[in-house]
Amino acid sequence: MATGVGLLIALALLIGALLARAAARLPTDDEAEVERINALLPQTQCGQCGYPGCRPYAQALLLGTAEIDQCPPGGTATARALGELLGKRKPGPLPADAPAGVAIIDESSCIGCTRCIEVCPVDAIIGAATFSHTVIAADCTGCELCIPVCPVDCIRLETGSSPLPARVPA
Repeated sequence: MATGVGLLIALALLIGALLARAAARLPTDDEAEVERINALLPQTQCGQCGYPGCRPYAQALLLGTAEIDQCPPGGTATARALGELLGKRKPGPLPADAPAGVAIIDESSCIGCTRCIEVCPVDAIIGAATFSHTVIAADCTGCELCIPVCPVDCIRLETGSSPLPARVPA
C-alpha cells in the first residue's frame, strides 16, 4: 500500500513538472494582453501617438516598440497606468501633460464642407452640409486632425482644457 501511494505521488509530481515545462514553452496570450493595454487608452483614435489608433499603439507597447508616454489625450495618468501594467518606469519623472487644446470653428467663415466632421475621431464636431459647424468642447481631444482639412482655415486650436482621464484597469 505504501509503495502504491508513493508511486502515485511520484507520478503526480512527474506530470506536474511536465505540465509546468509545457506551459513555460507555450506562447502567452498576446491578444488578451493587448486588450488589457488597450482598455487603459482613451480610445480617441487620434493618431497623436504616432500609430493609426489606440489598438495599434497597444500592440506596439506590448512588442516594446513604443513608449508608455506617447498618448497626449491620455496624459500622465494614462502613462502611469500603462507603466504599472507593463512594469515599465521611465528614468525620472514623466513629462508634464502638454496643454490640451480644443478646436474652435469660426462659424462665420465656415462653408459647411463637412471635411472636419469626416476626420474627427471622436465625433466632437457637429453640423450639416452647407451649414456652419461647431465643436463640442467636452468631447474634443485636441488631435488637430480637423485643422489641415479645412479649405477656408476657419479652425484653430485653443489651449487650456485638460486631457481625458485615464481609464481604470478592469
